[in-house]
Amino acid sequence: MFAVLGQDALLGIASHVAFMAITWRILMGVNVDALIKKGKVFEARMLTIFLTIVIGTSVSNAFLQLVSWTKQLHYLF
Repeated sequence: MFAVLGQDALLGIASHVAFMAITWRILMGVNVDALIKKGKVFEARMLTIFLTIVIGTSVSNAFLQLVSWTKQLHYLF
């Protein structure tokens, strides 16, 4: 029982970190500086970090929800 909880926790952590890393990599290709006023480098970086967290965790949560649903499919039969 507790082993399953530990595995789910490990999967959740790994999923969030992986999707945030992928999102960060993608956002590095976007010119966020064009949206921010000149001289506001700190704000542009913080915006990129916050966008990374929001997008990465949202995609990860969707992925983890799909994994959870597929684990429950055996209850249909």
